[in-house]
Amino acid sequence: MDGSRDNIGQVLQILPVQARKMVRETFDCLYGIQEIRLRAGRPLIIVYRGNEYFLGINSGLTHNIKKAYCISASEIREAMDYISSYSRYAFEEELRQGYITVQGGHRVGVAGKILWENGRVKNMSNISFLNIRVAHQAMGCSKEIIPYIMHNDSIYNTLLISPPRCGKTTLLRDMIRILSDGDGHRRGFTVGVVDERSELGACYKGCPQNDLGCRSDILDGCPKAEGMMMLVRSMAPEIIAVDEIGSNKDASAASYVMNCGIRVIATVHGIDMGDIRNKPVLGSLVKEQAFQRYILLEAGQTGKISQIFDERGSVIYKHDYNVSRDKSTDGVKSA
Repeated sequence: MDGSRDNIGQVLQILPVQARKMVRETFDCLYGIQEIRLRAGRPLIIVYRGNEYFLGINSGLTHNIKKAYCISASEIREAMDYISSYSRYAFEEELRQGYITVQGGHRVGVAGKILWENGRVKNMSNISFLNIRVAHQAMGCSKEIIPYIMHNDSIYNTLLISPPRCGKTTLLRDMIRILSDGDGHRRGFTVGVVDERSELGACYKGCPQNDLGCRSDILDGCPKAEGMMMLVRSMAPEIIAVDEIGSNKDASAASYVMNCGIRVIATVHGIDMGDIRNKPVLGSLVKEQAFQRYILLEAGQTGKISQIFDERGSVIYKHDYNVSRDKSTDGVKSA
């Protein structure tokens, strides 16, 4: 189904040895794991197929905190040694950003004591909290969307709207790949990708771990507003893709790009069209009909499209998800 089946095993290699052993005992198949959260002195939490569980004391998954396996401070240090290949100094720049991207494209968020100097983060010490976000590339998950955003020999400016953890980044990643590669029915586009948090291309030592297509150029670790302007000047993109626009600078840069005749695909956190209209940053772009397509993801349904709207806010696609949600944990041991 996607390449993450092959590289998800790499996530285990950065877990503390005891936790690694227990996760292996719990899952027959690791594919459904989305996040693993480690907090010193607190239970290890796994987000699996959209649901949150504690890892049990004797392996298995549980909702009972009294039966949960707690992570020690020494295990956090052990995990950091694996994550940084025993050389935290080499990752100081990434630590200042609050995360490290490891082989396979998986992103590890870190939190601890911030060392502040001259108005900026100098370093981070006493790291006690880790959030391992497993990279999933769901090939073909955006195929049904593509016809709705095509316009003549180009695409409509498109905004993906989604609550957290509903798959908007995964969807955007696949849209970039399909538009970049093209197929027998449509040509491929030159796509510039501003990957501020290394989640789209998931570059590791400069090489993207995810497939973003043969005509995509990636600015890795670059702030969105600055990156959009750089791509316009240097890479002659036909489309620019960014994840999670939210600041006034982001919106202004997106507007500038559109006015240059370059199409934009972006994502934003939101619940519905009303929510987006009321956001101070995006409200003006909605009012100006800067985006001609709005794709709303279904809350609680990872990667599922609820509705697609045009620039006037009229519904042009609607899917009925009034079905019981699959919460099965087949192939998973219970605590």
